[in-house]
Amino acid sequence: MIQSNSDKLHRYLFEKRHVRGELVQLHSTYARMLEGHDYPPVISEMLGQALAATCLLTATLKFEGEITVQIQGNGPLSLLVINGRNDQTMRGIARVQSHVCADSSFQEIIGQGQMVITISPDEGERYQGIVPLEADTFTGCIEDYFARSEQLPTKLMLFADVESQQCGGLLVQALPGDQAEKEQDFEHLSVLSATLKADEIFDLEAEQLLFRLFHEEEVTLYEPQTVAFTCSCSRERSTSALSAMGERELSKLFAEQEKIDIHCQYCNSHYVFSQEDLPALFGKTNLNIH
Repeated sequence: MIQSNSDKLHRYLFEKRHVRGELVQLHSTYARMLEGHDYPPVISEMLGQALAATCLLTATLKFEGEITVQIQGNGPLSLLVINGRNDQTMRGIARVQSHVCADSSFQEIIGQGQMVITISPDEGERYQGIVPLEADTFTGCIEDYFARSEQLPTKLMLFADVESQQCGGLLVQALPGDQAEKEQDFEHLSVLSATLKADEIFDLEAEQLLFRLFHEEEVTLYEPQTVAFTCSCSRERSTSALSAMGERELSKLFAEQEKIDIHCQYCNSHYVFSQEDLPALFGKTNLNIH
């Protein structure tokens, strides 16, 4: 069941606790990310969890910029990347290098590897955090990142359903304050958060879901932010990339092949160039090719 809450990120605050929260519920963004890719179901599920987690991470940004969550391993899944901006525009891809069993564990899928989270402000210096993939789940690895980098207790619940192409996530995070009160509040709300079920995050409106989990708490729910799949590829960017190769190299390339097909692995778009495009690539109306 797909509700009108699809593809929304909600921020909320516990008024009488030292804790904040986020909730994301996605359908079309996840479906668009899977479109055209024949991933094994277990990889599609992990991609959905990573997408939800990246949405929650970008919501913590206090500036305009981008977060990239990247998993690298020597197991069947060699690479998984999600790019997300503070405006909740998302794209992502996975690369599978060998057969993945349906019942493979997270560690079996990854093998030995690491998670790299890169924060890139539009203005300012880039920050990169590297987390060893020691936890048994993707959720645990993200929580490890928060513990190491943010140094704030964080609880995450991540869900993905490949068949219905829905994913989502819930975050509760301690706020700075009195240590004893902060820990007590966080532990109490973490226990409540852990009762969240997949069908609830997929089927319930945000207000209903938060009331189900925290009906004895005073919760302020803020206006949601729309999440959307957006790819930065374009014919213009492809043209710039080809032009950077230089006229002579491109001439040689076209002498060897009739067309150049630039394929975007994120959105599966194709930008095709032929020898007739050479003059336009270099701002010429006539071009002698030797």
